[in-house]
Amino acid sequence: MAYRKITAAEGAAMIKDGENIGFSGFTPNGVPKAVIRELSKRAVAEHDAGRPFKVGILTGASSCQSLEGDFANAHAIKFRAPFSTNADFRRHANMGEIDYEDMHLGHMAERLRRGFYGDIDWAIIEVSAIEDAGDKLRIFLTSADGIVPTIVRLAKRVILELNTFHDPRVRYLHDEYECAEYPYRQPIPLLSVGGRIGKEYLELDPSKLVGVVECCIPEEARSFKAVTPETEAIGNHVVDFFLNDIKKGHIPPSMFPIQSGVGVTGNAVMRAIGNNAQLPKLEVFSEVVQDAIIDMMLEDKIAHASVAAMTVSNECLRKVYDNIGFFKSRITLRPSELSNSAELIHRFGVIAMNTALECDIYGNENSSHVCGSKLMNGIGGSCDYERNGSISIFYTPSTAKNGCISAIVPQCCHIDSTEHDVDVIITEQGIADLRGKGPARRAEEIIENCAHPDYRPLLREYQRIASQGHEPCALRAAFAFHDTLVNKGDMRLTDFAEYMK
Repeated sequence: MAYRKITAAEGAAMIKDGENIGFSGFTPNGVPKAVIRELSKRAVAEHDAGRPFKVGILTGASSCQSLEGDFANAHAIKFRAPFSTNADFRRHANMGEIDYEDMHLGHMAERLRRGFYGDIDWAIIEVSAIEDAGDKLRIFLTSADGIVPTIVRLAKRVILELNTFHDPRVRYLHDEYECAEYPYRQPIPLLSVGGRIGKEYLELDPSKLVGVVECCIPEEARSFKAVTPETEAIGNHVVDFFLNDIKKGHIPPSMFPIQSGVGVTGNAVMRAIGNNAQLPKLEVFSEVVQDAIIDMMLEDKIAHASVAAMTVSNECLRKVYDNIGFFKSRITLRPSELSNSAELIHRFGVIAMNTALECDIYGNENSSHVCGSKLMNGIGGSCDYERNGSISIFYTPSTAKNGCISAIVPQCCHIDSTEHDVDVIITEQGIADLRGKGPARRAEEIIENCAHPDYRPLLREYQRIASQGHEPCALRAAFAFHDTLVNKGDMRLTDFAEYMK
């Protein structure tokens, strides 16, 4: 098929100050990497020349350093949604330089369709192949999906990056489907985790395509830190919880599908699950597969994974491509409005497992902001799952910064998931099962089973001074842990008597 070839620099030169760009990808994987590198260079040059240059960035989830980090450092982001985990982006957002909407990933495509973000001037999409289909082009995505069906349809102009780093046979993993707009939406006809309801490709109006950038660029993939004693203990506690719930009949012997959020702790939990011979073969209905899940599939411990992205190392991605015949019946890559669909999560009874920054003694959870104001990451898809899953688990090491920070606090300084949606909290110390318990019993479970021993006396003291009521609270002392951290650098120095004067 003949198409106009352009360089990455030529593509970047077409984009104007103030325009909104929708990108492919979900996490660092599947993100176009050629044009964005030239675009951040251009932003620096424009600013050096005294001209303004900022763009809106709309993606399926978090992204990569070349997009979020380099654009933030180049002061080139006017608006960003829906999620970020990048340290450079975080720094500039906390300086007030970036208008950032932290949004549920499962809502992003619908918000685009309803026009909440204005016009989508450009879509820049990484593809593994392009085919001529008469009056339409067929484009095949790479290692992730995200919001691509929606941004390709809505965008005024499209640049494709044909990245030969990806094996064109990755098409066999994709199931492209876009929900209809309200009020014409029908039930999503997916009846099993491994089912297919769409196509391997997306259709693109050729009149929108301004050019194709040919490249061969590896993913800016995350590398996972080694399992620590804390994350290993958390993983073992998760397994113990599953086995106990199966024994009690809360979970069927065949298990419900599981979701595991992105990150080091989530990967460690999946490795612990994979190392346990007592659990049945699992299904995964989640946002991502990480390296541990790929290994578990090869060991025949996971039957199928339905996700929005393969958030894996490049070595692991090559393993998938080299064994595509094996994985094409075991991995399905879907748009995020399906992977994070409340309808499907509830239908399949997904067990939600996500990482918290902190939890308070009544079960509220914070996953996005440090000391109430400083952005750390965002909610991502955790709330899509915890609100709609059959069981909602949050896990975190009980302390951070060499013990100076407790992950169990009197009251969360920012709340992303309320106590009503949190069923289980797990740290390396143990398990707090909050189901069927009122505030007083929840507090006892969390303090005695999840808090670090250094902090249990302080938390018990807070309970003692808290006012009476259904959910006792000492307003002056509720944020004493956080205030002490800010002023003295160590939550363990908290003096509740001082706060109650």
